[in-house]
Amino acid sequence: MALKDLMVLLDTSEQSARRLDLAAVLAARHGAYLRGVCLAEAIRPVDPLVLSAEAYAFGSGIQAFIKQVKDERDRQLAPIEGALEAHLTRAGLQGAFMLEEGAPVPAALREARHADLVIVGQTDPEDSPDRPIVNPVEEILLGAGRPLIVVPRYGTFPSCGETVLVGWIGTREATRAVHDALPILAASRAVTLLTIGEEAEEEEAAAAGMAEHLKRHGVPAKAAQTVAGDLSPADVLLNHASDMGADLIVVGGYGHSRLREVTLGGVTRSLLQHMTVPVLFAH
Repeated sequence: MALKDLMVLLDTSEQSARRLDLAAVLAARHGAYLRGVCLAEAIRPVDPLVLSAEAYAFGSGIQAFIKQVKDERDRQLAPIEGALEAHLTRAGLQGAFMLEEGAPVPAALREARHADLVIVGQTDPEDSPDRPIVNPVEEILLGAGRPLIVVPRYGTFPSCGETVLVGWIGTREATRAVHDALPILAASRAVTLLTIGEEAEEEEAAAAGMAEHLKRHGVPAKAAQTVAGDLSPADVLLNHASDMGADLIVVGGYGHSRLREVTLGGVTRSLLQHMTVPVLFAH
């Protein structure tokens, strides 16, 4: 399966511009259609108190407020849409910008479900239940049925998928992640399947078998094994990625319940909080 339809979640933040850059790199590399989706919740609302006294004086407060809301929305959307159009023109790609109204999570899931791959940003640690959801990373991971690449809040990433580290464990999620990432892996220069554990002979053999399977798909894959020591598995992955110069980590996204109140697995949660390179998750 090739990557032919990419979705990137956009907003007014500086981080949004960086993940658009990465999405454009992937789209150009795979000749994919690129959809830039902005959730309406990501647009800062207009405070009615900023309306001019003249508008109220002439009895046109409601009409003036409606116009001001539209003008402010257009003002915020213009640079987002313009940046996407610039990337599409520069790379000779096809794509579109979409503003999704309504509740943010259903809107994001609706668009994500007909994409080959979704690119989102790492959640801001200052996000809270009191703030609008403009970047529903966990909801997309657990509810869309599509792989997603999460881009770190900090740093720039001129390449993605040239040198790949796969966190391998013999589970359905890890297998799903590897195969969802196959179009990216097939275009990579080097892919390492890393097993973590002191007594992991069976897992190491399974990783070697998966590496052979990937080679038959033209992927330059190899298996490796290491021990965690005093580090968490997530830290081991991040350290190994740094040592090998990986520009993408691929892992399964784990959940211990099918209910919405799902608790993500420890490695998934830690990577979402502390990632230093883009991570492809599949669930």
